[in-house]
Amino acid sequence: MSTTTTSTFTITNARYLASKIAADLRQFKAFYGEPTEEKIDELYEELVEMLAGGYVATYEAGFRKDGKRVVSQRYTVSSGASADERAGGIYARAGVTGASWFTFMHYSPKWEALTTTAQRAVKDKVPINRTPGSTPTDGDGYWETGRSYESGGTSTARSGFRPT
Repeated sequence: MSTTTTSTFTITNARYLASKIAADLRQFKAFYGEPTEEKIDELYEELVEMLAGGYVATYEAGFRKDGKRVVSQRYTVSSGASADERAGGIYARAGVTGASWFTFMHYSPKWEALTTTAQRAVKDKVPINRTPGSTPTDGDGYWETGRSYESGGTSTARSGFRPT
């Protein structure tokens, strides 16, 4: 006898995953002074909407200087179950003097398949107005495999860039 289980990703699941990322952002704020609490709330709302629609491929947040990463976290979204670990564990000792806060969202094929009108309708629901840009290049440091968060059959694998 075999059984099959299915999982439906809901707005509740999106809120859960976005809350884990928001907790990481709050740890950035505690260690480095940014982003502001208001910005975290806006990024959370954006993530909920975009995750719920299946529109996020990767999401990255951190600090850059002269176009290079100083410290950051990148979240890769995929379907399928994985470990659901606690948030936190952000690298706490990066030198961010003169660096600026950034976030980048790379969209999924599902987003790219939407019409321009449909994309605009989604973007009109979120408080963030993203402009095209490029992610920073790696600075003097390295990537570490990090934690993963999972809810409703969707997971985010987190990796962190930290200075040497």
